[in-house]
Amino acid sequence: MLTAAGVVGSAVTIGAASAFGALGSSTTTVREITPPVGADSGTFVGTAKAMTIHDVYVRDAPGVVQLASAGRPLGSGFVVDKVGHIVTNAGVVEDAAPISVSFSNRERMPATVVGRDPSTDLAVLQVHISSRALTPLALGESADLRVGDPVVAIGNPLGDGRSVTAGIVSALDHGVRTDAKLSHGTWGGPLVNAQGAVVGVTSLSRDGSGVAIPIDTVRIVVAELIASGRVEHPFIGVQTRAITPAVAELFRLPVSRGLLVSTVCSSTGAASAGLHGATQEVTVAGNTWPIGGDIIVKADGVPVGSVGALRALVAQMQPGQSMTLDVVRGTKTLFLHVKLGRQPLSPRC
Repeated sequence: MLTAAGVVGSAVTIGAASAFGALGSSTTTVREITPPVGADSGTFVGTAKAMTIHDVYVRDAPGVVQLASAGRPLGSGFVVDKVGHIVTNAGVVEDAAPISVSFSNRERMPATVVGRDPSTDLAVLQVHISSRALTPLALGESADLRVGDPVVAIGNPLGDGRSVTAGIVSALDHGVRTDAKLSHGTWGGPLVNAQGAVVGVTSLSRDGSGVAIPIDTVRIVVAELIASGRVEHPFIGVQTRAITPAVAELFRLPVSRGLLVSTVCSSTGAASAGLHGATQEVTVAGNTWPIGGDIIVKADGVPVGSVGALRALVAQMQPGQSMTLDVVRGTKTLFLHVKLGRQPLSPRC
């Protein structure tokens, strides 16, 4: 389902909002290091200006904090600007009060919740501290990620030292999936690429595997939370699945790149524009594919080869605005104008 958010099942929720920015020094302790697949001696390979896992850790760990309430650890977060804004999961701070933040010396300082967005599972907190004590983490581009890219997850589960685990991007269909080991204590921490830039906010999926909210979504949602304390997500109202070249060949699809429309939600802009959902579902090698519906290949002239790409484009818009979709239906290409609505509380069809 397309709103500005994360993804549940094969639905994508896509929403609206903008960006930010850096952190100080403190003693850090490496709790755990797991080399990524294909790495030698803890070095990222196959990437320009690749850093070692240790270098990534030394550069970014000072910006990772532990969140707690009444002495009970809640999870992790990380600094994004010199004003003291901290990003974490919405679920980490849900119903928690008061909330305190610890960097690495067990000294705690109070934090206030600026805003929460349960739809994307993101929250922004703020601590009032000297800007010289803060080093915000650099933000990358999740749209540039590829399956197999090396990543590092940094957390601060205990409040007196950080932990780091390394792995690869294992999938991109539903958020940024990774095989880097994650735990409840590291929820809300940064997922970092080989150049030390944050590419996602870590969480756990319903099946217990590691997943991160793409940083392209995080930028948008966090900017709106800082500006107004809430997020209004634009909503198309479709569920989609990205095409792979193998799937295009297997089902003899007319294009090798785009989004298969699985379901069109009733009473939405997608339904009013006349988008067609799948007529059948076919399971091959354990994967189910929606077949017989429209294929979205472009949104406002921009090619969309992944669910995340469409999500990012919709997230830049506001409810009430319109988007033109290039849609392949059979042998024809149609241009459908979709008016975006507001994401409902329960954005499933």
